[in-house]
Amino acid sequence: MPSSLRRLIATTATDLGPDAPTLCDPWSVRDLLAHLVVRESRPDALPGVAAPVKALQRHTQSVQDRVAARDFSDLVGQVVDGPAPWWPTRLPLLDRMVNTAELAVHHEDMVRAQPDWQPTDLPQEVQAQLWRTVRMAGRMTYRGAPTGVVAVAHGHGRVALRRPPDDGGTVVLRGTPLELVLHAFGREDHARVVAEGSDADVAALASHRRRL
Repeated sequence: MPSSLRRLIATTATDLGPDAPTLCDPWSVRDLLAHLVVRESRPDALPGVAAPVKALQRHTQSVQDRVAARDFSDLVGQVVDGPAPWWPTRLPLLDRMVNTAELAVHHEDMVRAQPDWQPTDLPQEVQAQLWRTVRMAGRMTYRGAPTGVVAVAHGHGRVALRRPPDDGGTVVLRGTPLELVLHAFGREDHARVVAEGSDADVAALASHRRRL
């Protein structure tokens, strides 16, 4: 499953070119591919991906910049090849659990930064894995939300991701698993999700910042 997403990323990146923008501003397509390569081959750079520590972030950025400077076609090929042979996500089950959402979201980061974009029609098996991600990761990404949050995906189910606070209501988010993952991971401005609830609750949730 992630292997098909890697090929999709490679095709889209090649079609757009290395300098095309992404939703991960200021990253270009080249920078985004470098990020994908680094996170699967350089354990020394991983702490700076998530930890808000400037020294770690500087090291990660330095490593990523060197990777991004490689020939673009080689960079695309590295993404397709996937993780280093000794990397834990070489195991298919772990690869599917860890990388399906990462790859799907970053593919849309390229697609939806372009004018007149359309959402990608992903296979049902990918959508099913993304729904599992919504059910698990959504509880973490919405943990600080000012409202209750319920996600609904037609054909996949319904899940409560956060209980409403004592002084607030609940917002129901409806969309495909891909759109719900994008919303959960902070791409709400580009996610085709319908938010249902009171105007105040919908506005409050819209102001809640989330990250991948």
